[in-house]
Amino acid sequence: MKILYLITRSERGGAQVNVLDLLVSLPRGCTAVLGTGELGFLSVEATKLGIPVRIIPNLIQPIHLLKDLKAMLGILRLIRDESPDIIHAHTSKAGLLGRVAAFLMGIPIVFTAHTWSFVGGVSRGQRWYSVPLERLAGALGGMTIAVSQANLDLALQLKVTPRKRLVRIWNGVVDVPVRASAGTRESVTLIMTARFVKQKDHVLLLEALAGVTGNWRLLLVGDGPDLPEVRASAAKLKINDRVDFLGDRDDVPRLLAEADIFVLASNWEGLPLSILEAMRAGLPVIATNVGGVPEAVTDGVTGYLTQRGSVVQMRTRLQALIDSRDLLISMGNQGRLRYEQDFRVEAMVQETVAVYRLALAKRRSVAVES
Repeated sequence: MKILYLITRSERGGAQVNVLDLLVSLPRGCTAVLGTGELGFLSVEATKLGIPVRIIPNLIQPIHLLKDLKAMLGILRLIRDESPDIIHAHTSKAGLLGRVAAFLMGIPIVFTAHTWSFVGGVSRGQRWYSVPLERLAGALGGMTIAVSQANLDLALQLKVTPRKRLVRIWNGVVDVPVRASAGTRESVTLIMTARFVKQKDHVLLLEALAGVTGNWRLLLVGDGPDLPEVRASAAKLKINDRVDFLGDRDDVPRLLAEADIFVLASNWEGLPLSILEAMRAGLPVIATNVGGVPEAVTDGVTGYLTQRGSVVQMRTRLQALIDSRDLLISMGNQGRLRYEQDFRVEAMVQETVAVYRLALAKRRSVAVES
């Protein structure tokens, strides 16, 4: 089975890591080609694995009719040149153009909705055009993977694709040998790994921490356009001496192992890989209760859930964990057990390949009937 993976951007992010984990873990008999709009983290890592990488000019994130048409032609050429058995598209733009191209070429396609482009938290204008576009793409056929039950339920609510072509597959992450020793150090180290974009709420986290007492330090891992604003907020709140901006890093497992608490303040989410990586490390998690987050974080057991936009609740939960080493240890241990039970990469890959085989079987069935 030859799979063409399509994704708009190649930057380090949850969708890109998900694709990389699939590339690393595909079973025997499966080969892969990666099509993406740019060079970056994912294209570099795929090349290291010996996966052919094809850059699709004009495959960009914002809507641009001329460039989108050119990108569509590029995808059609790529399909013609590579002759894949199936296409697996990730992220909204690649998902839309990929489904149109697959329909035109008669190739079965699977689309993974990591976070719907119309999810709560995005602008009203974006929701206005995103829902009709997703309905159009969904009507063209193919299977859709929702990474959380929340994503699946939202798709059904807005009728973007038929239920029979929707399946929920939780994200999974590759296990690593390093583990955290949460609660064993004098100073409590908090860590948030996330790009500095409007989806995340770094400023809320800083505002919450400005009122937290005790011996703590915050590590912020990632890059992005909102980084200057967040730096300015740390200085304005007079906590910049306790906040380390580490930039984009490729040693996140080690950084997690050296931390005590993982925090993810968000405006919207699908099922964040960063939370699964933290649970894998054995860290308690404090995260905003949005999207599929409560499907991973059990409030009061593996960490705490907080209301979106609530500085007070975030501060209260942070203070509770910083003040209790017993909670740090027990929640971290429970998080690791939950990872082992539900979020290993092997389960995700097995379920995903089963969807590939189902999509191929449906095409063969249609071919026989015709």
